[in-house]
Amino acid sequence: MNKKSGKFLARWFVSSLGLWIAAELLGSESITVGDQFSAVLISGLILAILNSFIRPLVVFLTLPAVLITLGIFMLVINALMVMLAANLYGPLEVDGFGAAFVVGIIIGLVNWLVSIVLDDKK
Repeated sequence: MNKKSGKFLARWFVSSLGLWIAAELLGSESITVGDQFSAVLISGLILAILNSFIRPLVVFLTLPAVLITLGIFMLVINALMVMLAANLYGPLEVDGFGAAFVVGIIIGLVNWLVSIVLDDKK
C-alpha cells in the first residue's frame, strides 16, 4: 500500500468514526447516519472524498477569510463539507448548519486524537 492510499484510508476511518461519535453524542434530533454500520462507512467515505478533492478548493477560494479569522473559518468549511455529504447521501441527515458545525468540530477532535495516538507510536 502506498502512502497516499494509506492517508486516504486513515481519513476515511476518522471521518466514519467522527460521524458515528457525533451521531451518538448529539442524538437523532441533530444527526442521523442510518441504521446500519454500512451507512456510517459510506457516509465516512463520501466525507473523506469531499475532504480530499473539494475541501482544498474551497479553502483556497476562502483563503482571505481563513487568514483574517486566524483559521477559525475552517470550522465553517468543515460544516459545509458535512452538509454537502448529507446532501449527496440520503441516509446521512444533518439538521441544519448548527448541527453540521458541531459535527465538524467533533470530527476535527477525533482527527486530532487519532493523530496524537499515531504520533506516539512512531
